[in-house]
Amino acid sequence: MVLWSRLTCSYKSLRTCSFNARFFGTGTKALWQKSPSLSQAAFFPLSEGVMLPAGTFKNKVAFITGGGTGLGKGMTTALSALGAECVIASRKLDVLKQTAEEISQQTGNKVHAVQCDVRDPASVKAAVDHLVTDVGLPDVVINNAAGNFISPSEKLSANAWRTITDIVLNGTAYITLDIGKRLIKAEKGAAFLAITTIYAESGSGFVVPSASAKAGVEALFKSLAAEWGRYGMRFNVIQPGPIKTKGAFSRLDPTGMFEKSMIERIPVGRLGTPGEIANLAAYLCSDYASWVSGAIIRMDGGEYVSMAGEFNSLSKVTQEQWAMMEAMIRSTKGS
Repeated sequence: MVLWSRLTCSYKSLRTCSFNARFFGTGTKALWQKSPSLSQAAFFPLSEGVMLPAGTFKNKVAFITGGGTGLGKGMTTALSALGAECVIASRKLDVLKQTAEEISQQTGNKVHAVQCDVRDPASVKAAVDHLVTDVGLPDVVINNAAGNFISPSEKLSANAWRTITDIVLNGTAYITLDIGKRLIKAEKGAAFLAITTIYAESGSGFVVPSASAKAGVEALFKSLAAEWGRYGMRFNVIQPGPIKTKGAFSRLDPTGMFEKSMIERIPVGRLGTPGEIANLAAYLCSDYASWVSGAIIRMDGGEYVSMAGEFNSLSKVTQEQWAMMEAMIRSTKGS
């Protein structure tokens, strides 16, 4: 573009560009306004305290896959604090037991640990049998178990593809269908939640198995929201943006080189936290959200729309460049 090529003029010529102060203002047509003196993140402070009233999940059972660490641990902690009897499941029983004890001591409510490999239907059945025997059918089911790593797609093996899709898509389906069938037979309702990602909607290179599997999870939940609402079940999805947890960042940003660029493209100016996701998850699984089903809610500090907008990179244009461009635009004649 001619406009952009002319932006390469020297700073001296930039200062001598002719423009009038009237071009600037604070109205809706202003091309430039003074940048805030504070960092962006200062305008969006963290508030991770439990949002819902105490006792919101009293006498309710919550089943959370991948509940031993990261987002799963955060959601379990919030639900337990609100009165739920939680059952957490994953492959690593030692991690689960440690987390269960930690949360129980913190909230005063019992947290159970059940070993489960969501990739294996037999393991899923055994875990759900254990759940039902110990505490009964769940009122809340959160599909949080996931797997992911970065890789050029041409380097992916069939086993690499299968590993991710088995955990994310098949695992979510096995858990949801097994519990759902039991709920239907018992004539009991429940709230289901899945944790996906913003690139389930857009797709993304270098995480193709995850993007494909997460998109499948969203299709599964939208489909069941339509079909199984008649049985008293709700299905919703949260798409988190970047949240720094050990498990995710160790595989997606092992060198730490991408964290800064992530923050730079998030309008809120910071990464999200497990506590913020936990509050939204608790709401969606509560009776306060009884009219919310089939929803896919993006929670990313504005990252998705920031990346999607054609001209959003203009945020990098300096004040002097804006002044020069406005003068150039106003002096343009004809079409």
